[in-house]
Order: sequence, then structure tokens, then C-alpha cells
Amino acid sequence: MMRSNFKANNSMVLEVLTEEQCQMILSAAMEILERTGVVYHYDEALEILDEAGCWVDGNRVRIPTKLVEKALRTVPSRVTLYNSRTKEPALRLEGSNAYFGTGSDTPHFIDPYTQERIKASEETVSMATKVIDALPNLDFVMSLGIVQDVPQPIYDRYQFRAQILNTSKPIVTTATDVEGYADIIKMCEIVAGGEEELRQRPFMTLYAEPISPLQHDNDASTKLVLAGKKSLPVVYTPCIMAGGTVPATLAGAMANGLAESLSGLVLNQQTNEGNPFIMGGVFTIMDMETTIFSYGAPEFHLMQAALADMAHFLQIPMFGTCGCTDSKVVDEQAAIEDALSILITAQSGANLNHDVGYIEHGNTGSLENLAICDDLIGIARRVVKGIEVNEETLALDVIDEIGPGGHFLAHEHTMENFKKETWYPDLLQRKRYGEWQKDGKKTLTERANEKVIDILENYEPEPLSDEVVQKLNEVVQKAEESLDL
Repeated sequence: MMRSNFKANNSMVLEVLTEEQCQMILSAAMEILERTGVVYHYDEALEILDEAGCWVDGNRVRIPTKLVEKALRTVPSRVTLYNSRTKEPALRLEGSNAYFGTGSDTPHFIDPYTQERIKASEETVSMATKVIDALPNLDFVMSLGIVQDVPQPIYDRYQFRAQILNTSKPIVTTATDVEGYADIIKMCEIVAGGEEELRQRPFMTLYAEPISPLQHDNDASTKLVLAGKKSLPVVYTPCIMAGGTVPATLAGAMANGLAESLSGLVLNQQTNEGNPFIMGGVFTIMDMETTIFSYGAPEFHLMQAALADMAHFLQIPMFGTCGCTDSKVVDEQAAIEDALSILITAQSGANLNHDVGYIEHGNTGSLENLAICDDLIGIARRVVKGIEVNEETLALDVIDEIGPGGHFLAHEHTMENFKKETWYPDLLQRKRYGEWQKDGKKTLTERANEKVIDILENYEPEPLSDEVVQKLNEVVQKAEESLDL
């Protein structure tokens, strides 16, 4: 049968903002940039923006709307990140494609063997990266810790090396400064086989952020400019607290945060028109009782979904946030907050979604939480997939063949479709009580810990060649030698 003019919902979609509301927030952000302006603490950035036609007064820059509109026209609507080993596309950041990965520089880490809260180190970053590489629903890598057992001015080189040695998945990296970023680019060029090879098939994108409200420090500005000069993708993400660093009203917070993103975009596009740029943000509230940057607040979920609406409206790839919790341990609160944020993020269609595995409002990384979130992402992906309605799935002939009182268990139609239609968990369990009792009455967190330990002790990521590893070590060694110890 052929149907004409047939309308279908192919997936579950969440939209917080209408197009009109998106336009209002965009207009407000443009007015902030033109009327209030932003601060750049980098002379070359000031020169670039002055030449472009911005109004520069000291380090205060007011950006005309026409320059923002030009940047929105030149920025690519899609960014592709690649597998570092196969050089095949891994992440297509466009439309509502949703991918998930960890967060970066947490000072603390839950040791999976002792359950003690320890300082993050080169070893813990290696452990985390190995687990991320093994989990099927984790699509990209961030460090899930800030390396603290090496010289701090160059910790980023050790941190990136620990990641690239233990994964072939794309990496979102931080850098201590522009020199660190330059060294990380060198390491990526070694793995890619050259500068042009990396530019054509990038498997790394830098993460940088402004300082709210409305400031771009020397560190962030220099990285934006270098990313442009190298034609490499960059994630630029304001981290705002409604009521603290931005207005308490969510619309005002959104406008302020968007102004920070757009002013970063203008600088990046003026450096290199058409450079790949990923907008986003960690938009939440400041809890007025504790003063924390809350990862579990309902307003956090609302603003993250609204930010995805803005990114779709502007047609810029989006850096989202989910799979994180304010809870200090992996408990019921963590599960609730993880699940809510993952489902909302998947439904909103944010593209590159980080901070999976965070506990303690971003201060601690947990591999158990990461493993549980891997299952939750699987659920979210199945829910967002929706229900396919067509002649095959309606199965009228099969229903007629089986008839009243029969069963479908052994039918060929069931064999062909049940795996496609039904999602099966890994850690979440559906056993009968007796089976669960025989298995030791293990909790979800206990099962997650067992899975993590099994990966750490038995999984081997795809290695790099000895020659490449040696060259990576030489970059780190050269950075060590440059220190005035």
C-alpha cells in the first residue's frame, strides 16, 4: 500500500523554546554585545577585532550586530570528528545527532578498587580513558580528572598522552595555556601523520571557556586564535551560574551566556573564516543555600535543552552537558539526576554531550557512575528512536496467521524483529528474585564496580605503534626540559 501526505513522528523530540523565543534571546545577546560589550585580555584579539570594525576602548570591545551575523553565516553547520586509528568518521556533529562522553578536569577521583576519594593522577586518567574506550555508548573522551602528580605547568601534555594511548575515540581536550595547546596539536599531528592529515580528519577538539560575565581572558583568547590559524575545531563553552555570574532569570542568563559564545565565535571567525566552531555551555544556577554550581537542578536541565534549541536555530554544532550529579556518591540521587539529564539531552538533540560520570557537582569522577550512565544512554537512545509505523511493523498478516489464543514466540517475524525493537540492559537487571538472590543480591553500584574492574584488568585498547609512542614521549620530554625547575 502507498500512502500520500503521510505525517509521522519518527522520534521523541523535546523543544523548550519556540523560534520566536530563540530570536528574542539572540536579539538580546546581540544588544549585549553592541551596547555593553565584552572584555578581551589579549592584544592580538583586540587588533583583530578593531580591524574587523568593532568599537575598541582599551580592552573593552563592543561588537556590531553585522559582525555577529557575518560570523553566523560563515561558521560551518556541521563538524566531523574522526577515529584516531582508522581515520574513519566517528562523530557527525550536526542536526540532532547526539553523542556522549565524559568531562575533564575534576580534582578528585573515586578509586574503583578501594572506593576512596583520591587526587586525580596520570594513572587515573589512563584508567578512565580505558573504560570509556570499552563502553559502547560512550562516543568521545575527556580526561575525567586533572593530572596532579606531574609538574603542574605542563600537566596537560601528560594528560593528553594518557588519553591518546588508551583510546581511538575522538578526544575533547583542555590545555593549561596556548603553549600546551600547541604541544597537544603536535602530538595529534604525530598520530595523524602530519599537519594536513590532522586538519582533514581531526580527532581532537579543544575545550576552552570565557569567564562570566562577559570576559575572555588571555588564555581563552589565545586558544581561539590558534585554533583558527590551525583550522582545527574548537569548543567554546561559557559556564554560567544564574543569580551569581549572570542574571537570576533564566532568559537573562541565556542571553548573557549566548553573548559570551557569540563573541568567542566572532573572534574565531575573524581569525579564520569558516573555521569549525562548537558552541554550548554549562548553564545552571548558583544554589543560594550552598553556593554550589548545581548539576542536578531542574533549571540546569531546562537551560541545557533551551541551549540546544538555540544551537539548532543558529545551525551551529552544540556542546551539551549530562550524566552528572550533585550527589557525593553513586546512589539513588545520582541515578535520578543522571537519568533526567541524559534523557532530556538526548531528546533535545544536543550534539557533543560531556560530563558523563561526574559526581559531587563536578569535583569528582566516578567510573561506576560512568558505567551506569552507559546503560542510561542506551535507554535514552531507544526512547528517542521512537516507534516505526509501517506495513511491516503493523504485522497484520502475522496477527491474522497466529489468530486468537496463539503465541508469537516462535514466529519468524519475532525472530527478525525483537532485537531491532527491544533494548536490553547490561547493568540494569531484570532477573527474577531467586536468580538475583543466587547472584549475591548485588546492587546496581556493585555490579557497575565489577564491570569497571573487569574492563581495567582485561580490556586492551587498540595500540599506537612504538615509533608514534616514542615521538609522543619526546614532546612531553621537551616540555619537561623547558621548565625552570
